[in-house]
Amino acid sequence: MSSAQGALDPLMEAYNESLTHDRKFYAQDIEGSIAWARANKNVGILTEKEFSEIERGFALVKDEWDADTFQIKPRVDEDIHTANERRLGEVIGQAIAGKLHTGRSRNDQIATDLRLWVRDKLHDIQSHLESLLQAIISRADAEIDFIMPGYTHLQRAQPVRWSHWLLSYGFFFAADFKRLKNVIDDLNISPLGTGALSGNVFGVDREAIGRELGFNGLCWNSMNAVSDRDFLLETMSWGSRFMGHVSRIAMDLCIYSSQESGFVKLSDAYSTGSSLMPQKKNPDALELLRGKSGQMHGLLSGFTTTLNSLPSCYNKDMQEGTSSILATISLLSDSIQILTGVLTTLTVHPANMRRALEPSMLATELADYLVKKGVPFRETHHISGKVVALAEAQGKGMDALGVRELRGVDARFGDDVTVCFDQEAAVEKRTAKGGTARESVREQIEVLKQLLQTGKMPAWSVTS
Repeated sequence: MSSAQGALDPLMEAYNESLTHDRKFYAQDIEGSIAWARANKNVGILTEKEFSEIERGFALVKDEWDADTFQIKPRVDEDIHTANERRLGEVIGQAIAGKLHTGRSRNDQIATDLRLWVRDKLHDIQSHLESLLQAIISRADAEIDFIMPGYTHLQRAQPVRWSHWLLSYGFFFAADFKRLKNVIDDLNISPLGTGALSGNVFGVDREAIGRELGFNGLCWNSMNAVSDRDFLLETMSWGSRFMGHVSRIAMDLCIYSSQESGFVKLSDAYSTGSSLMPQKKNPDALELLRGKSGQMHGLLSGFTTTLNSLPSCYNKDMQEGTSSILATISLLSDSIQILTGVLTTLTVHPANMRRALEPSMLATELADYLVKKGVPFRETHHISGKVVALAEAQGKGMDALGVRELRGVDARFGDDVTVCFDQEAAVEKRTAKGGTARESVREQIEVLKQLLQTGKMPAWSVTS
């Protein structure tokens, strides 16, 4: 739609139209238009009968969209706003439909549609994220007995519970869950009724409009209201951080599912075979999740650049946010559900985890043993390093060294030093909050359960 004289270049028409993307907002556009019509009725611009006709007409238009029977008119329907209003006029007549847009601009209209649509979709993502957390909680609870190597720098470090590893990502996603609520709360303010940039001259009740649409507050400056797309950036920023966490758990699971580790096996629903080598089973879901994180970072970077240095109020550049947010929501929704499916269906091989536990991973136990005898930790660290070197020189594990050999390194090793070479006991010593002992892991599970039940995580104990 243009007020300029002369016809648009056909390529420019295609370049300019946004209906390809913003048709997704048809329900929100209709919802906002009905609220707007009600506000205009309340100030006398529309009669009660005219408002009823608009409501009736839009119900029919929405039914057409829902049934995928809405007929788009090329070169007429530039965007979702013009398409819906054009069709409304065909249903109820232009004499009434032509009054709908009184006092409203497509600037505050699209800002409203976007906030409503993103809010709805983020609630869906919130639900998917709850399912992901529940999958982690369920596995951590059921498989708490499994012990595996914990890694730092991709090197075997200390024994931990498989559940403890799962919950490490559970708490990443728990933080994402809390941040998502803040994103939703921040975007849930109404721009409708601010016009093109300077406000409304008919005295519409913006607060009543906002409440009808489920907003929690108002955009308080009309120029800001039509030009603010920070809520899209915040959504993309949230998605970028979330997908960073997804890429990390995907990477770990790629390693754990390799033949070298064999800790887990992906179900056939989330992996494929090789086109050449029949013995291979590729972790495609995990690799795609890892790759999609880069796409998410790119969407954020791209739209951040689009908004950079824009002049005040609405500019057509902002239209690019529509395709970016559609891609963002699709990517996030699909990724959360794929990851949940992977975690729900994978098979764990605890025997392989046990076999990967090396005696050298208990070197810290030797150091802690001497600490309890009053030896300074810096000294015990050096002593345990000597024990590791001795075992390596003899080509055997530390647990195969006799007490006499250990005393040859340091005379303070007693006959009871052999208790240090029990992997299960080493895990169970980590009883402080956040540790990998059974009781600590149980408490972490309860913390995540409380988050899902109340929306909050406790600052301190969850048990009395």
